[in-house]
Amino acid sequence: MPTASTSSYAQVQFLQRQAASLLLYQSVLQSGAAIAFLELLQAIRYTDADGRSCLQAYGNYFHALAASRQNWEDHLISQILLSENPFSRLAQQQDFQELPPALVAAAQHDLHILQSLYECSTAALSEWVQAVTHLPVSPVVWYQEHNHTRNQTLHLPDWENWADAVEELAAYYQKYGVGLFAEYRALRWQDGQFVGIPYPDPIKLTTLVGYEWQRDALLKNTEFLLAGETALHVLLYGSRGSGKSSLVKSLLNEYSDRNLRLLEVGKSYLHDLPKIVEQLRGLPQKFIIFVDDLSFEEDDDAFKALKVVLEGNLTARPQNVVVYATSNRRHLIREYFADRPTPKDNEEIHAWDTMQEKLSFSDRFGLTLTFEPANQNTYLTIIRHLASQAKINLSPEDLEYQALQWATRHNGRSGRTARQFIDFLKADLSLFGTTNNKSDPQPQS
Repeated sequence: MPTASTSSYAQVQFLQRQAASLLLYQSVLQSGAAIAFLELLQAIRYTDADGRSCLQAYGNYFHALAASRQNWEDHLISQILLSENPFSRLAQQQDFQELPPALVAAAQHDLHILQSLYECSTAALSEWVQAVTHLPVSPVVWYQEHNHTRNQTLHLPDWENWADAVEELAAYYQKYGVGLFAEYRALRWQDGQFVGIPYPDPIKLTTLVGYEWQRDALLKNTEFLLAGETALHVLLYGSRGSGKSSLVKSLLNEYSDRNLRLLEVGKSYLHDLPKIVEQLRGLPQKFIIFVDDLSFEEDDDAFKALKVVLEGNLTARPQNVVVYATSNRRHLIREYFADRPTPKDNEEIHAWDTMQEKLSFSDRFGLTLTFEPANQNTYLTIIRHLASQAKINLSPEDLEYQALQWATRHNGRSGRTARQFIDFLKADLSLFGTTNNKSDPQPQS
């Protein structure tokens, strides 16, 4: 970097050495913005004759920060708080005094290094780029207002020496966790790994009406889970569209600020359940494993994996995990008349035992909540509740008439049908100002 000052060259070289000497927190510098930061340092140090590579590197760095919607300083801290490494993983499960001294010393070493990288502001980088490329003005500096919503209990910039904050950082990990489970409230299990869901269903408990005792029972059981008590596995079964899945998903928006996480596991991955549960054991978060529309064919062995999780084995059941499953079937394993043993059945000696195991599988859930089909009164109660929340200004008579017409022409009376009707009506009134159902698509003859 012959065109830059000797002091700037030395600063860049120092930062590069610092970044290379991390012992535990290498993942902090593996995000898109951090990689662009390191590449920019390299371009500043070894810029070409006309400075194009340096300008391109700065553009990539600016773009990465803009895409993350964070300043460099905020981005670096958020990566520290989410970093999954030997120190953070152990700190979330053990008290600080029980951590190996060498691990604590390594974390202090890395925090000191990361503080020096934090202090290399985008404004300083812009000035260095201007110097080595001989621009008349420095490049535009990316800046956004600071956002510390993730960092309510630990504000590293307030510490003169970040290494002194290592115990507080360990306490933060113990309370909020690390990695994907700290970053996302909702996740799914897919192809052998956890995948974060950035935009979970925003449905709230206040939008659900009509099945109050089922809701209250599920809330109480979830409170047990959050309090560290033994919570029951729950089966929600009943008619389609009655709000079973919506009720489970609404728990996330009700309790996510209390470290609740919702983990969706599809039927095709049920054989992974024991492995999933073991990976969740001991984490600070509380997990609801959500299995939607649960049922098994008669030759499906996936129910054995679920049985292990529901009933346990020699391994103790983790206190921070429960299974909430929904189904339209009371008997989860499909049964045929041909399955029922007869006096002439010579294929299995204890055939009745096998059939009873199939029929009683749902009994292995500690709590079963039944959702009966909505009658007209329940359906209209849901309609009135949703219409009030949507601020739909129709007379009660007109609203109920249109709601009943909608149910007749569409999917019958249910919470799902009510929601679809209100969504349609709200859009209809907003765009066309109509107050009747003439614009409702008619069934084909």
